[in-house]
Amino acid sequence: MRILEPGKVTDNIYLLGKKESNVYLLDGGDEAAILGGGMIYIAPDVIEQIEKINIDPKKIKKAVILHSHFDHIGILPYLKKKWQWIEIIGSKRAKELLSNEKVISSIQSLNDMILEKQNMKQKAKEIGLDFPKLDVEKVVSDGDTIKVGNFSLQVLEVPGHSSCSIALYEPKLKALFASDAGGIPMGDDVFTAANSNFDKYMDSLLRMSKLDVEIHLAEHFGAMTGEDAKKFMEKSIESAKQTRKILEDTYKKHKDISAATEEITNLLMSKLETEFLPREVISIVVGQMLKYISNNL
Repeated sequence: MRILEPGKVTDNIYLLGKKESNVYLLDGGDEAAILGGGMIYIAPDVIEQIEKINIDPKKIKKAVILHSHFDHIGILPYLKKKWQWIEIIGSKRAKELLSNEKVISSIQSLNDMILEKQNMKQKAKEIGLDFPKLDVEKVVSDGDTIKVGNFSLQVLEVPGHSSCSIALYEPKLKALFASDAGGIPMGDDVFTAANSNFDKYMDSLLRMSKLDVEIHLAEHFGAMTGEDAKKFMEKSIESAKQTRKILEDTYKKHKDISAATEEITNLLMSKLETEFLPREVISIVVGQMLKYISNNL
C-alpha cells in the first residue's frame, strides 16, 4: 500500500509534512524522534500535525539527519530553536558539510528560492523560519544503534546519493528509513538520484535490498507497506540501471555535459507527476550524475 498523505503509517510511525516533502515521527513509548528534516516550508505543517496526533513535544528527544541536502534538513533549525532539548544526530560527513560556510550559504539560497515559490517569504519572516546554521550534536556511523524508547534504529552508511547519506532500519518493525539513498518514488516509477557517486549509489541499493523490509519510508512522496515496500528496492535497482544507460548514451551523443544535461532534464520534467523540486535543482542533479558518468566511461 502507498501512503501519500500525512498521518499514521503504523501504530508507531507517523508521516508528517506534505505529499512531496516528508519527515517521520517514530513513537517509542516514553521517547520519540523526528527522522529526516524536509523542506523548510513544511515546518508549520509539521508543528500542527504533531499537535493533532497528541504527541507531547517534550517526548521528542532526537532528530536524525539522513543526509544534508537542503530539502532534507530545512525544518530542523526551526525545531531546534522551538524545542531546544532535541538532539540533532547525523553522520560525520554531514557534520563536516554543515560546518562549511559555503554549504550553509548554498542551503540558504535554495531555501529562499523554495519559500519564494511557495509564497511564504513573509510568513517565514514573521515566524522566524530561517536557516542560520545547523549543528550536528551527535555523530553516528555504520553499525551504530540509535535508541528511541522501545525501538532500536540500526545505522547504515549508504553513500551515492550524497557522501553523507545514512539509512535507518528498525528490525522489530521491519521498517527502512532510506531517504533518497533508496531512490525517490514517482508514481509507478522510481527517480534515480545518484548525485554523488553512481557506483556507490548502486552498492547502497544492493545492500539495502538484502534487508527484510515491510515498511519503506521515503522522504518524497510517502511511505509504502506490504508488497509495495518489499518490491520497492528491486524497482529502484532496475531504475538505476536504466538511468545509467540513458546518461551514458546521451553523453556519448553530445560529448558535452551541458547539452546532455539539458536533454535529460527536459525528459525528466516531462515525466514528473508534479514539480517536487524546481527545474533548476533537477538540472543540478542530472549534471552531477553526468559529471560522474563522463569521468567513468
